[in-house]
Amino acid sequence: MTIDENNFFRQATLRICGNLDFEIALQDCLIYLRSFMPADRIHLNLYDRGLTALKTIAIATPTESQRVNTILPLDEKGRKFLDDPNLPPARIISRPSDDPVSGAFAHKMGWKLDYSNLIVYLKIKGTKVGNVVLFAEGNDRYSEDHLKLFSTLNEPFAIAMSNALRYDEVIQLKDLMADDIRFLHRKLQRFPGDEIIGGDFGLKEVLEMVQEVAPMDSPVLLLGETGAGKEIIANAIHTLSLRKEGPFIRVNCGAIPETLIDSELFGHEKGAFTGAIRQKRGYFERADSGTIFLDEIAELPPPAQVRMLRVLQDKEIARIGGTEQIKVDIRIIAATNQNLQEMVKNGQFRSDLWFRLHVFPIMIPPLRDRKEDIPALINYFIERKSKDLRLPIPSAVAPGAIEPLMDYSWPGNVRELENVIERALILCKGEPLTFKDIVWAENGEDSVEPKTEKVDFLTLDILIARHIRRALKSTKGKINGPGGAADLLGIKPNTLRHRMNKLGITFGRGKY
Repeated sequence: MTIDENNFFRQATLRICGNLDFEIALQDCLIYLRSFMPADRIHLNLYDRGLTALKTIAIATPTESQRVNTILPLDEKGRKFLDDPNLPPARIISRPSDDPVSGAFAHKMGWKLDYSNLIVYLKIKGTKVGNVVLFAEGNDRYSEDHLKLFSTLNEPFAIAMSNALRYDEVIQLKDLMADDIRFLHRKLQRFPGDEIIGGDFGLKEVLEMVQEVAPMDSPVLLLGETGAGKEIIANAIHTLSLRKEGPFIRVNCGAIPETLIDSELFGHEKGAFTGAIRQKRGYFERADSGTIFLDEIAELPPPAQVRMLRVLQDKEIARIGGTEQIKVDIRIIAATNQNLQEMVKNGQFRSDLWFRLHVFPIMIPPLRDRKEDIPALINYFIERKSKDLRLPIPSAVAPGAIEPLMDYSWPGNVRELENVIERALILCKGEPLTFKDIVWAENGEDSVEPKTEKVDFLTLDILIARHIRRALKSTKGKINGPGGAADLLGIKPNTLRHRMNKLGITFGRGKY
């Protein structure tokens, strides 16, 4: 078939640049391309040099299109491959296993390697910013003629990506105000003193200390084992303080990668580093006029400890890449399950920061030292978890069933008790809770498992994938609307599509 390349270029460009919602533009282009070459799916990928990763930002099939945020960290081999100046502007990949980037992506997504790719690398002002990848089922599906035709779309794809990213930046800046409103006005689950479970018994002394310190602006250091309820106490301090109308910002210091800690806590200016396409305010700025709760404070790396000291001393910050000192009106509540004094002696934690934080320490006792609170906690978790699990009537506890719970040492504290109650509600099927099918983790382990014989377990991803495919099969691939797979599974269609993409489950009604 003779192809008019000029007409092909014009028609494809109209579709690529015809919609700022680039996932829809991708789908329109894909449908057009199917008349000229194999085309089952198309991905738009952004090369994030700051993360040293390839980020998939949009996916389209003939029947579905969606924005995603799938990040593939690049190893040294993959990074050098993409940065190679001799890399051609377009390539055919007949067998993904032979490619250092496509092979890694397929492995991450759990895909089989029975497909082919056409790849066009996109540049904006001479800088490689990403690529567009066309997929076809089966190996060796593409010819040099297909590559030549597809590569003519390099410039339209690059322009579309540039426009779409700028449009997204405008939308994100607009959403920043809405984001602030959510931080400032969202309904928080408040825990005033008379609502904390155990406030009359095991936590009575803790609540007395909370009431003493809450009206002040002094830093508070919460000490206690994992799962003892430090966040609940921090929330109570905020709720009982003069800052209660301000934001309460929770930060898990141990969950933030060391390379991102400064950006997350202090924010950054646009252009401060590769990938900083817009100004970002950090957690400290967001907490202005309110309270910031720094959980797992012992996990802060030494450089961040120095900058944290400056915040405590001067109540001001500077964003990464900025020179302006920004005043912040915040109250700091820190928490840890580690022995900070011992860490100071070992040189793992700064002594001056410890002295600043240790103004008003509160030790939260573990559950094994306040077992008188267990009955009230059981009642609370039964009511809450019954609502979460959509049980029509909360189950009662069978006579005598509470005795093993009172005798247990609870190495996982309140969080472990919560998990035990939820597990028992799932197993009881409306009958009184007996806890007879629970194996207690007596050796400090966090797991609580039902009694079963040793079996070979499938991974959770495999089980979830099977369940999703079963739902898709019953709906013949329909995702949206009443009777769709998302409706059957009780989740939002976009959530289901994201999970399908993560598990490598293909879209399309004709496939099921």
